[in-house]
Amino acid sequence: MKKVLIFLKDYKKETVLAPLFKMLEAVLELIVPLVMAAIIDNGISGGNRGYVLRFGIVLVGLGLVGLTCSITAQYFAAKAAVGAAAKLRHAMFTHILSLPYSKQDEAGSSTLITRMTSDINQVQSGINMVLRLFLRSPFIVLGSMAMAFTIDLKAAMLFAVTIPLLSIVVFGIMAATLPLYRKLQESLDGLLLHVRENLTGVRVIRAFHKEEAEIGTFNYKNQMLNEFQQYVGKISGFMNPVTYVIINLATLALIWTGAVRVETGYITQGQVVALVNYMSQILVELIKLANLIVTITKAAASGRRVADILEMEEGMARIQGKEEKDTKKQIKIEFAGVSMSYHEEPAIRDIAFSIQPGETVGIIGGTGSGKTTLVNLIPRFYDVNAGCVRVDGKDVREYDIAQLREKIGIVPQKAVLFQGTIRENLKWGNKAATDEQLYEALTLAQAMDVIRAKSGGLDEWIEQGGRNLSGGQRQRLTIARALVRKPEILILDDSSSALDYATDAALRKALQNIDYRPTILIVSQRTVSVQSADRILVLEDGMLVGQGNHGQLLESCEVYQEIHASQFRGQEASA
Repeated sequence: MKKVLIFLKDYKKETVLAPLFKMLEAVLELIVPLVMAAIIDNGISGGNRGYVLRFGIVLVGLGLVGLTCSITAQYFAAKAAVGAAAKLRHAMFTHILSLPYSKQDEAGSSTLITRMTSDINQVQSGINMVLRLFLRSPFIVLGSMAMAFTIDLKAAMLFAVTIPLLSIVVFGIMAATLPLYRKLQESLDGLLLHVRENLTGVRVIRAFHKEEAEIGTFNYKNQMLNEFQQYVGKISGFMNPVTYVIINLATLALIWTGAVRVETGYITQGQVVALVNYMSQILVELIKLANLIVTITKAAASGRRVADILEMEEGMARIQGKEEKDTKKQIKIEFAGVSMSYHEEPAIRDIAFSIQPGETVGIIGGTGSGKTTLVNLIPRFYDVNAGCVRVDGKDVREYDIAQLREKIGIVPQKAVLFQGTIRENLKWGNKAATDEQLYEALTLAQAMDVIRAKSGGLDEWIEQGGRNLSGGQRQRLTIARALVRKPEILILDDSSSALDYATDAALRKALQNIDYRPTILIVSQRTVSVQSADRILVLEDGMLVGQGNHGQLLESCEVYQEIHASQFRGQEASA
């Protein structure tokens, strides 16, 4: 929780003033029963209306001052809670963006979303309630007991028995529910994951007519979450009736004892009323305290979950560089005995090759052969388990991440566009790019027809995820976005799968004629997309099983022959 509460450091004034104003309000509340006792004993019993009026005005004044203190305390508490939650949410979002892919994969996107939204909201509520009530409620409880002792020692002994009993109930239930609320949030993660998968794959669900099955699964998980919430709620809800029973029994005993003490002349009627008021105050404050404990319990569980994410090691450690021979610096990219695994089974094993500056290299293989894993090691989205990857003769682990990725333009398998204009999306590649540079990149990416077809041109609005564009349009715009930055290394990870053969061929021809000659890696499952490359790397089961140009591989590599033959037969059959 320290990692969470540290965000209150910019609200020190508010975190001090909010409890202080609440304490001032509590002091005024403790005075009210004494004023009431004075009115009853000195005003009402003696028929002194002036006395009643004067002290009635005092009661109204105490109420108004208390209301002002309460509003002021609420303002400061809300300001601190909302401000700290906003800073925490910002810090968590920044931290998540800095996490390595491996850590993001480990946590899961549904969990990260839940912790950034629901969990932080719980923390915010917890901070607000603590600042308002954490000192006030115990102060009222203990203060009421102390004031009772000043009135009558024997009657006040009931307070000394009641308060410890209530404390045992409150803190016992808190101890029982704290781990349950943590499990509750984890169950919410699972439900959110299911919802997210359904929203992302809604077209697939409809295509296979699985709506009823998915609704059934959702209802089951939702029902399980509902039942678990009810179970935890019942344990927490047990607090109020138990506290009511204890307090009411104590009040009955107090009235009985007070009546006897009044009869014998030890205390007055007004003092009995004051004692009952103090007992009522304890009842109200302990109910507030019980609810506060529930809120704190939820906030503590949520805060721990948020802290777990913040404690994840961000970024990727840099290693101390070693001097390389001059010959190494002539090689743009080098894989030296590289192996990498996501969990236990290696995704790629003992990969070794080098790529010269300006060379175009195709990477081909079946699904799951490790093509994407291979290219993800170049911008250091993941770290190798063995061997090393070098760019410009330098291990990628020696680079500053930003410096390394500045050299690289990458178009991932899934074409991702963000809500905004086409211009704004393209400028992700280079914020300072002119319209002329944008049009140049669009021309190379064969995307000018997309611009011409839109009435807004570069200022045409793109919906979230590019929903108002076709798959081919999205792919060409993401390619253009990568080209805008004029990278030294351009990685196209199966980024032309939605393009027809003519557009794909025009794109490859345009890339070959780029004037600044970047090093290009083309990942594809189609031999036609890589056959014009200077060299082709063939992967199977995470191993490099062949390399050479198209003609050489057709003669020497069985895997490449099978891939090409299967696609060629498919084209012949369709013809």
